[in-house]
Amino acid sequence: MATFLYKLGRLTFRRRRFVALIWVALLALAGFGAASASTATSSSFSIPGTEAQRAFDLLEQRNPGSSADGATARVVFKAPSGEKVTDADNKREITGFVKELQSGSDQIASVADPFQAQAVSQDGSTAYISVAYKVNSMELTDATRDALEGVGEDAQKSDMKVEIGGDALQVMPHSGAAEIIGVGIAAVVLVITFGSLIAAGLPLVTALIGVGIGVSLITALANVLDLGSTTSTLAMMIGLAVGIDYALFIVSRYRAELAEGKEREEAAGRAVGTAGSAVVFAGLTVVIALVGLAVVNIPMLTKMGFAAAGTVAIAVVIALTLVPALLGFAGKRVMGRKARRAAESAGKADLGKAKPNMGTRWARFVLRKPVWVMLVGVLGLGVIAVPAASLEMGLPDDGAQPKSTTQRQAYDMLSDGFGPGFNGPLVTVVDTKNSADGEAAVARVSEEIKSIGVVAVAPAEFNKAGDTATIVVIPKDRPSSVETENVVHAIRDAGEGVKADTGAEVLVTGATAMNIDFSQKMNDALLPYLALVVGLAFLLLMLVFRSVLVPLKAALGFLLSVVAALGAVVAVFQWGWLGSLFGVEQTGPIMSMMPIFMVGVVFGLAMDYEVFLVTRMREAFVHGESPGQAIVTGFKHGARVVTAAAVIMMAVFAGFIGSSEQMVKMIGFSLAVAVFFDAFVVRMAIVPAVLALLGKRAWWLPRWLDRVLPNVDVEGEKLQKQLTDESGSPQGPGEGDSDRELARV
Repeated sequence: MATFLYKLGRLTFRRRRFVALIWVALLALAGFGAASASTATSSSFSIPGTEAQRAFDLLEQRNPGSSADGATARVVFKAPSGEKVTDADNKREITGFVKELQSGSDQIASVADPFQAQAVSQDGSTAYISVAYKVNSMELTDATRDALEGVGEDAQKSDMKVEIGGDALQVMPHSGAAEIIGVGIAAVVLVITFGSLIAAGLPLVTALIGVGIGVSLITALANVLDLGSTTSTLAMMIGLAVGIDYALFIVSRYRAELAEGKEREEAAGRAVGTAGSAVVFAGLTVVIALVGLAVVNIPMLTKMGFAAAGTVAIAVVIALTLVPALLGFAGKRVMGRKARRAAESAGKADLGKAKPNMGTRWARFVLRKPVWVMLVGVLGLGVIAVPAASLEMGLPDDGAQPKSTTQRQAYDMLSDGFGPGFNGPLVTVVDTKNSADGEAAVARVSEEIKSIGVVAVAPAEFNKAGDTATIVVIPKDRPSSVETENVVHAIRDAGEGVKADTGAEVLVTGATAMNIDFSQKMNDALLPYLALVVGLAFLLLMLVFRSVLVPLKAALGFLLSVVAALGAVVAVFQWGWLGSLFGVEQTGPIMSMMPIFMVGVVFGLAMDYEVFLVTRMREAFVHGESPGQAIVTGFKHGARVVTAAAVIMMAVFAGFIGSSEQMVKMIGFSLAVAVFFDAFVVRMAIVPAVLALLGKRAWWLPRWLDRVLPNVDVEGEKLQKQLTDESGSPQGPGEGDSDRELARV
């Protein structure tokens, strides 16, 4: 592989104008496709295999057009102190808003008058208008949301306090500002790392081109493949991260080759042949992690994973082709003025006397104290991981919103007027098609639910055929509480007995039940997902490093950093430790999607750092250095780059902590702290300590396995031998040979 990539690097360096033109044309075509495509709506959301989804499907089948999973909104009114919503003036105003809502959008299925639907609190202080929509919250148009918000704004001009709750206002939070801040910080870090604006600009330009192509393709195909408007979020985040990383690796190796006296074309070929090999396999690990999201069996997540994996693949190809082409345009200015002056004034003999850099000094320290470094790192992460044992997963409701939002204020008003459980009603569906006496079965279900201990059980409503009944249940506690989850399980357990006796099937659904089932599905998928991703990556890394212990160490180190990050998330967002520092207003269960999402993203980035850092050590070891000296060499050339890449990623993710959305804040915090633990504690401390203790045994591979595994030559051993054997051609194969060999491959 290294030989092929070496020739590819030299070819793209020579044909840089043609290569650059191809990528610009691809960006233009993708942009044209995105611009000409119809506006994407949010993709349909379903959770196959869950009881809540089966209930929704049953209601849709038995009541066609009922939109059982449609979005809902509640316009909540609270009368001024000393008044009631039933007073003549207040009642007249609320009735007027009901009529205004009914004509607000063609996506509205029904609007319930609070005075006819008994939606007035016992003390008369609070009332709400229920709005049901024909489509779910992800499919609502901006015009529909604007109409709802417009009614709220008109209502707020009255003397009553008016707020809007429900999932109809739920939109995917925009994070453009955070991305801009992240790119800005990345630029600063790259300038500091390289000391050259040209070198710093290359990774940013190529990463943005890759993300631009990837996101444009997703936008162009959104309606055709039902990708939705939210699919590009993950692709943009991951594409930007790995795009900067991969270009950073290539540019750094190119500068190192130039510093050793190589000609520009030769330096580009060697950079792509060595660092490019690491980029290929690092990219494969990220693709495995993202495609592995299909294990969860949630169509939306599967599509997001495949779309992001495609963007990563584009980033890899750009790093191998466009980066060396742009290096050809940059010339030696990629070194920066200071570095160029130093290279001109110092001969190669003086380079060996240069002062050891920070990476070299740190590696030598670890070699002197490997046991202590490993113990401190492992025990430190172990202590931070302790709270992870108390992890509780769920989906946040409006009660987790900032107190300044209308959703949170509506939530609190309903809790005060009707009780906390009113914000999360449960819909019990009774299928009486196989029951001898459907009405008796439904009556028994109602009695069973009342005995569980809930606030209210509404009278059952049958469909036109009389074979399906729905019972709305109001629990005592808030929707995201453990107590409400226990009520759902208790109703389902009671339903099993009803089915055994009467033949009627009992299903629990509604937004709260759907959230509970979603969390359970994510929890059940976490271990299989971990096993698949880590297992495949272990095999891939064994192929790269031709070792058993190095991939094992990489996988165990990743698991340690992930568990520690989960512990930090639980401590801050579930227990409330340092919550005020990060703007956490309401503690509660950890968002169920976060752990598996964090595993996928951080695993890909962690393997990037592992492959780039350890590949350089492996390369040095294969070329004759002792195990200890190989560790020093790896850190000498890779520590600065890995540090810069990690700081950039932490800055990108930390930018999301400032979001007003609890979900976005939690994702940003978890990813930032996970990258910190993995890059600086695991890869920069525990990894060299373990390798120092293992010595030559780190690179041990059973002979039978050595014969079975193909030699992909990531460290460039065959390439180095070929270049050494080229008599009179120190710069490698000639241009014609390179072109012919590349065409053949």
